[in-house]
Amino acid sequence: MAGRPVNHRALFQQMPVARFLIERSGDNFIVCETNDLALRFFDNTRENVIDHPIEDLLSEINVQRMRESLQVCIDKKTTITIPPLPSFPGNLKVPGFWVNPIFDDNNEIVWLDVIAQPSATDSSIVERERDDALLLLTSIFDVSEVGLLVFDRHRRIVKVNDSFERIYGWDRKDTLGKDFLQFVTSDEHQLAQSNFEGFIQTGERSSGEVKVHCKDGSIANALYTTATLKLSHGRHFQVTTLIDITKRKQMEFSLRMAKEQADAANQAKSVFLANMSHELRTPLNAIIGFSEMMIKETFGSLGHGKYKEYMGDVHLSARHLLEIINEVLDMSKIEAGRVELDEQDVDIEHLVNSVVRITSTRNYSSDLTIEAIIPEDVPKLYADPRLLRQILINLTTNAIKYSENGGTITVEVAPQTSGEMELIVTDQGVGIPADRIQEAMEPFGQVNDPTKATAYQGTGLGLPLAKAMVELHGGQFKLRSTEGKGTTVTAIFPKERVKAVSRQVKSL
Repeated sequence: MAGRPVNHRALFQQMPVARFLIERSGDNFIVCETNDLALRFFDNTRENVIDHPIEDLLSEINVQRMRESLQVCIDKKTTITIPPLPSFPGNLKVPGFWVNPIFDDNNEIVWLDVIAQPSATDSSIVERERDDALLLLTSIFDVSEVGLLVFDRHRRIVKVNDSFERIYGWDRKDTLGKDFLQFVTSDEHQLAQSNFEGFIQTGERSSGEVKVHCKDGSIANALYTTATLKLSHGRHFQVTTLIDITKRKQMEFSLRMAKEQADAANQAKSVFLANMSHELRTPLNAIIGFSEMMIKETFGSLGHGKYKEYMGDVHLSARHLLEIINEVLDMSKIEAGRVELDEQDVDIEHLVNSVVRITSTRNYSSDLTIEAIIPEDVPKLYADPRLLRQILINLTTNAIKYSENGGTITVEVAPQTSGEMELIVTDQGVGIPADRIQEAMEPFGQVNDPTKATAYQGTGLGLPLAKAMVELHGGQFKLRSTEGKGTTVTAIFPKERVKAVSRQVKSL
């Protein structure tokens, strides 16, 4: 018996299950040997199976499943199980396959031995599937990009993955067998311990934030999720995932600090503007009042004519400065959301005519004509009359600033068939370049014509203030301009603010 030769080929052929050998050739998996049951499985002849790739022998979906499994066996260099294929080429039903790698003396795989599983009721199949499942879970545990820890019921760490080591710097020898509380900051020990005991007893899942000690002495913020595993013999383990959120917490802190600084700066701005309102407007009103008295020579002649001329300059400059201060304060209040509308039915015809009269007295360019275009029976507008007046004054004054001598400015009231009402201010001035219209709409954004010296310079708040006031009424603000031809600004008020004209019918 000792020296009797073994007929391996006979053993291969007489196996009670299908069996074939696979050789890897480039990207192909070639069948290099097969027994008769395997030929029945492939439903083909030996000549059409041997030295042929599996692509020639199986359907596309079966080939994909088979190739994936064979590649896993090569990568892992261990026995794997192939579950039942979606279909069978022949009349031999196979519940699954085992794939065993066969090595040479250099521990390189030379063949893949594919053996059909004999029966779905065979206990060895269950064991192999269990082992494969454990292998799969272990692989997932090891390759996960989040930190994973497993504790026993005594809080001892029994398993950690590579990501935990990489993220927090600890080696396995530093963690295995240690109480996990050692890796949590002391201020969270009591909460972590009570949570752990609750999880072990009830098996409930939980999540939250925790601060973790890193090996380099730093502290990391992590988002944790826990689940309790109940195994045989009453064994309980807790699995915890840790997602590092340190950078996110730092960003949240930076944003919170930036907000606090912005709030402080805004408060400082409000205080400054309040002081400016009191400290600057009070003496300016005195300058304006006294200069008017001196211009009118209320208490006698000023003497030299130049003094009266200079007083006119003082009065004009003081009024200009007061308007600038008021515009800055108005914009500040709107930005802070501190403007409340005092709404009422406004006689729009009367208001437009009064604005035209007021702005005509401020006409700093000679030979300019300001016209009002108002249809008959124009409806009233439910709005804040002060802000409405300010909108039209700002738009008309702005048109005056940039209009040429002899031009015409129109202020038009245009009720729309849609029910909205448009207030349109049009000039024939220098216009705005198309690429600078957005700049003109920004606070303090001035688009001046460098070739035109204007006697009236503002803050660049006229258009932005008007736009903000229109939007406070739920309206829209549109600006169209052509350089060298003029500008048209349209304030559109929603139909809900337009009041129909009431007409009384006389009885006959």
